[in-house]
Amino acid sequence: MQRVPIIETERLLLRPYRRDDFPAYGALFADEEVTRYAGGVPYSREQSWTRFLRQVGMWHYFGFGFFAIQDKASGAFIGEAGFHDAHRQITPSLEGTMEMGWAISPRNHGRGLATEAVTAALAWGDREFPALKKTCLIETGNEASIRVAMKHGFREFWRTTYHGRPMILFERRPQTAA
Repeated sequence: MQRVPIIETERLLLRPYRRDDFPAYGALFADEEVTRYAGGVPYSREQSWTRFLRQVGMWHYFGFGFFAIQDKASGAFIGEAGFHDAHRQITPSLEGTMEMGWAISPRNHGRGLATEAVTAALAWGDREFPALKKTCLIETGNEASIRVAMKHGFREFWRTTYHGRPMILFERRPQTAA
């Protein structure tokens, strides 16, 4: 089994998921504000559990995955950030890339935590997988996530529809490891 690293930033720990994260994880993806741009409908507890297990299992098959984001001050689980290869049925395909994503609990929005988490996860991804292109899929109205992506060097390369919703595909070319 792939060992999931722990990354510490000024305010956050990016770490492996723990089973006791699931109640907060389920609440995160049951929140209409979080899912407005992640499918448009709050997740059921069962759907959240399936997603949670996918995030954990990604590490085993790819050597990368999503990190649980923990607020260092409170110790609370506040979101996730990382990479997956979701094998989406989308044109153009994102398979074979490190597709990045992130979600932060709404009570923590506006504090720069997504930027802090994405910066740390990308630094790890660039160091461990320097030759792999990083991508992300963001719904057209999600201006906050588009800003985070652009701050980190992602550039739009395609517009498409995914599950009936308008999307922008972004890419970030392989970076030289620091």
